[in-house]
Amino acid sequence: MQTEFLIKTHGQGLYEFTRDATRWVAEQQVSQGLLTLFVQHTSCSLLIQENADPEVQTDLRSFFHRLVPPTTDPAMAYLTHTYEGPDDMPAHIKAAMMPVSLSIPVAQGRPVLGTWQGIYLFEHRNAPHTRHVTAHLIA
Repeated sequence: MQTEFLIKTHGQGLYEFTRDATRWVAEQQVSQGLLTLFVQHTSCSLLIQENADPEVQTDLRSFFHRLVPPTTDPAMAYLTHTYEGPDDMPAHIKAAMMPVSLSIPVAQGRPVLGTWQGIYLFEHRNAPHTRHVTAHLIA
């Protein structure tokens, strides 16, 4: 079984779609299986991360911004792929460092996530985008 989630972003940050994924898995009436999620873009990532305290999301975004700043930062002067904007190549680097697919066990018709875990798309670009995440569920 497959579906596609469309996630609208409005700039860099983490966008949770746990409810959408959980609802879709429940609709498939599969009691046990494996949910695979795959983002079809090269400038964003997928993460399982804490969904209780929004400061975690803020800190993650700040950390990766410090780790891989925009190409306008003098430390990034060595980059050559700059014609798509100062956030583009750093977004590709971040996506290369983080997962673009996730595998989540399914039990009792639900993704097996910890108490404070949520499923996120991590947008690395500044401009709004509509991101495509393919979900594949096997029993």
